[in-house]
Amino acid sequence: MLVQRQVRLAWLLVLPTLLVVVFVAGYPLAQVFYWSFYKADIALVDPPEFVGFENYLFLLRDPDFREALWNTVKFTVFSVSIETVLGLVIALIIHSNFRGRGLVRTAILIPWAIPTVVSAKMWQWMLNDVYGVINVIGVKLGILSQKVAFLARPELMLPAIIAVDVWKTTPFMALLLLAGLQLIPEELYEAASIDGATRWQQFWTITLPLLTPALVVALIFRTLDALRVFDVIYVMTGVNPATRTLAVYNRQNLIDFQDLGYGSAISVAILIVTFAFVILYMRSIGREALR
Repeated sequence: MLVQRQVRLAWLLVLPTLLVVVFVAGYPLAQVFYWSFYKADIALVDPPEFVGFENYLFLLRDPDFREALWNTVKFTVFSVSIETVLGLVIALIIHSNFRGRGLVRTAILIPWAIPTVVSAKMWQWMLNDVYGVINVIGVKLGILSQKVAFLARPELMLPAIIAVDVWKTTPFMALLLLAGLQLIPEELYEAASIDGATRWQQFWTITLPLLTPALVVALIFRTLDALRVFDVIYVMTGVNPATRTLAVYNRQNLIDFQDLGYGSAISVAILIVTFAFVILYMRSIGREALR
């Protein structure tokens, strides 16, 4: 009886939060699914026309959608991979004891604290081929033979944006991994040192296994964010096909083309891609790591 009362009390306490979530997230999501089956403009000037799965069928044939999907996957894989490796290295460094550690920990958070639109615009100016400081310094130091239009050459645009995203988001990964490192008992390292284990052996047998839950959480958070990337790409290159991601392509159809039906179908596609990545993580490393 006591257990049942506690369960009922728990549901009563959670119920307001669930209702808010359903209202804030569930209703808009249901609207997106609803409009994805219609042909309609966003202003609803003309009466909506039910077209069933026609928007989704066109999605499969649309070369622009496939290109945007490929750009999104490339951006996600490269940015998240680099940020994870660099974040782990930085977390290991600032986790060690040295003079000025608090100042360094604060300093590395500066790129992450800067609003994305501000940092994207800043890097857009720095990468400019006429007055950008990156080109000026590169030419003076002999790294570049001549000034390079990083944001005008299709083969360099996406790598440049990935570099900017790595600069901004690596501190976030380092912060999450640092929190995981601080949960590992120091006694384990002391015992391993007594047994003669090297630092490298301690990393592979103690640090990495015990850090895996935090690493998985960081990967999931960062991957979900990267799959929905919009601001840094839209600010730096707009709707250029060489860098246009799913979110940018979605905005282009909804706002520029005023296509509510097809734009909603793209939104559903983004949701499906995001869930696919989460399931992939959980099936490969997440389920065992989080136990």
